[in-house]
Amino acid sequence: MAALSGLARETRQEPATRPPRPGRGAMDWGDVRVFLAIAREGSMRAAGRAVGLSQPTIARRLTAFETSFGGQTLFDRLPEGLRFNALGEQLVAAAESVEDAVLRLERRRAAASPELRGTVRVSTGECAAGFLARCLSGPTTMALPSGITLELVDSRQTANLARREADMALRHQPPETGDFYISKAGTFACAVYRRRGADAGAWVTYTEEQAHYEPARWVQRQIKETGQPVALRASSMLMHLEAIRAGTGRGVLPCYVGDGHQLLERLTPPIPEIAAEYWIIVHRDLRRSACVRAVIDWMKRLFAEQREVLAGVA
Repeated sequence: MAALSGLARETRQEPATRPPRPGRGAMDWGDVRVFLAIAREGSMRAAGRAVGLSQPTIARRLTAFETSFGGQTLFDRLPEGLRFNALGEQLVAAAESVEDAVLRLERRRAAASPELRGTVRVSTGECAAGFLARCLSGPTTMALPSGITLELVDSRQTANLARREADMALRHQPPETGDFYISKAGTFACAVYRRRGADAGAWVTYTEEQAHYEPARWVQRQIKETGQPVALRASSMLMHLEAIRAGTGRGVLPCYVGDGHQLLERLTPPIPEIAAEYWIIVHRDLRRSACVRAVIDWMKRLFAEQREVLAGVA
């Protein structure tokens, strides 16, 4: 037994010297995320805005990522920004695969939670965002669960739902591709308004850069037919509303906005060709989230209850 004990002690002893193990530092997903943000945005400043980090932090993260590849630079630093070099370009596909896997896990983790508590981020336009905001405590008979905070993001561009830039979107057109749950929410009617009693013949419309918007195109046709001038070009509906309310001119507004304003009078029936359809869009993984399902149900109920108001016939 003593001999066996001694043998046991000997086998537990560490050798006097052992060669060090090679470094096996795990790659940081945050560094991969910064690498992809720079690749997509073209500069550290823009990448910082995209991922919510300061420019110095972005620079440190990029240095750490480059160091993990032997210290070789992955971008050419040019006066107009950062551009891939050959090595950086070779890493993009692999980095995007890592991103897809991490985001898939994040979506499924969010969907697994049964709690009706948290923030649901909705990407939409100014018109729909205003409607949702006023209905949070408005006339609807269905309220959001008290534990849910709605975060409305006025975005002219469709947020990337797969990358969790938003949890869901409310948009004019559904996407043609992607793994999404899509449901038509309803339609916003629009008409022409002016300040009540004002002699407002000139038009309030969108900027030249927004001339492709359907309301802007419709107003331009009226200008050509009537010869009336443009009093103001402005990039947002709120600017239009303030100008029309002040008597600057006449312009197109959603009926739910114009009809409910005591200082405004409607000059036309709802205009069919500029009615705006809206669609609820959610990544299928996130549709199973209790919070997201609650917001979807709330939106559907809102659009159903407010159908006549939105149509301009209430």
